[in-house]
Amino acid sequence: MKKALKITLNVLAWILLILALIITLLVFSSGRNDGVSNLFGFIPMTVESASMEPTFKVDDMIICREVDDVNTLKEGDVITFWTIIEGKRVKNTHRIVSVIDNGSSRSFVTRGDNNGMDDDIPAPASDVIGRWTGVRLPGFGKVMRFLTTKTGFFCVIIIPLALFFLFELYKFIATLMEIKKPKLSESDEEEIKRRAIEEYLASQKAAEGSGGEEADKPAEEAPAPAQEDAPAPAEEEAPAEETKAPEES
Repeated sequence: MKKALKITLNVLAWILLILALIITLLVFSSGRNDGVSNLFGFIPMTVESASMEPTFKVDDMIICREVDDVNTLKEGDVITFWTIIEGKRVKNTHRIVSVIDNGSSRSFVTRGDNNGMDDDIPAPASDVIGRWTGVRLPGFGKVMRFLTTKTGFFCVIIIPLALFFLFELYKFIATLMEIKKPKLSESDEEEIKRRAIEEYLASQKAAEGSGGEEADKPAEEAPAPAQEDAPAPAEEEAPAEETKAPEES
């Protein structure tokens, strides 16, 4: 049981460490790339509008992937791209409804699944960030939004990493102490076992002796039955002596 618990704690600690490292990479990569996280070509995006409902919803997280060749993009693909909305350059994720190919350049007319008309500005190939892989994590966008804050980073990254390293330090110290313990030889172990057996037998014998003394106490003699007075033997009557009359002279 103790060994299984130890293995479980080790596995959980490593899972926590891996998740913390992944989130750290995502947060730092987004800070260096205009808010676009990129982990080995995969790009997590948080949905911030309802324009693509019911395909995905606000606060969902979708996973896009970098597009190595924009010529592979086709009608029906969902892409994330840079666009201008209300005078600001923002990220947008819509579906391609048609492809404009001028030979030297390529752009994409897009529309949200929940919208009734195409987007005003076609997305140039150079502004495409990635293509949606079809992976959607409902509600996980809130988590990523929280992790990008200082409080979220401290609670989810710094504290778990500190706990992990403290746990590993404890294991290291425990291992050193185990190594420093003197190891008993086989003869010493046999001697300890022999003494333990002798002590056990002695205690059993003592227990049996204390119980036997009470059992061996002689039982009190029962009072002898009272003897009835026997009738005294009748005295034998002495034989009557015969008297002789004196002879007359």
